[in-house]
Amino acid sequence: MVDWITERKIPVGDAAETMFDWLQVNTAGFFDLLAAIMEGLIDGILWVLQSPHPLLMIAIFAGLAYALQRTWKIAALTAAGFLFILNQGYWEETTESLTLVLSACVLCMGLGVPIGIAAAHRPRLYAWMAPVLDLMQTLPTFVYLIPAIVFFGIGMVPGLIATVIFVLPAPIRLTHLGVTSTPKALLEAAEAFGATPSQTLWKVELPYALPQIMTGLNQTIMLSLSMVVIAALVGADGLGVPVVRALNQVNTALGFESGFVIVVLAILLDRILRVRR
Repeated sequence: MVDWITERKIPVGDAAETMFDWLQVNTAGFFDLLAAIMEGLIDGILWVLQSPHPLLMIAIFAGLAYALQRTWKIAALTAAGFLFILNQGYWEETTESLTLVLSACVLCMGLGVPIGIAAAHRPRLYAWMAPVLDLMQTLPTFVYLIPAIVFFGIGMVPGLIATVIFVLPAPIRLTHLGVTSTPKALLEAAEAFGATPSQTLWKVELPYALPQIMTGLNQTIMLSLSMVVIAALVGADGLGVPVVRALNQVNTALGFESGFVIVVLAILLDRILRVRR
């Protein structure tokens, strides 16, 4: 009874394939340049994390935790957590996953905060963006891997691209929320004192929105870390590789071991970057 509907199927998949084929042919130079930039970013962060001795890096992480949270308990927890990761033999994989996370943070916060500010000052722009952000967050993440492989091949770059697409809505939405929630009394006071729009932004709106922006950074890191295993499916190095290997081999010990290391890393990053009230 419904054959007449299915016979007139809207060609969503065919249209998407045609668009990707056109982009692959006509914008190859742009994607090659983008891949080169991202590879440079990844290689730079990876060099910073892997060049020093692991114990020195653990001390740096513990010092950073104390500087951000001002409590020796978080610093001690950070040192103990990374020492556990080193003891389990996953230091190299952890630094590779941290490289993916930090690269995603640089790109997502660098794009998300300005876009969120622009959307906060332009309600029509945000109304147009909202369905796009919903699509980016709800579309299965495996779907992102297909065009990423088409444009960038196998490796860390397609994993980073898929991560950025999935994570980017978080800093945009939270920055928009922080800026739009600035009390009107503060804005009116700034205007009464003769503040320009740029001064109002930098001295009133952004300071008020800072907790939401920092929450956006925290969410960016957590969501990026959740993509570690999925990124491993397209050749990205890191903690996702032993998880995928354990799945293929039905190796319970390897799967639990590598999965637990990911949990420890997530807890450490959350505690280090938790917003202080």
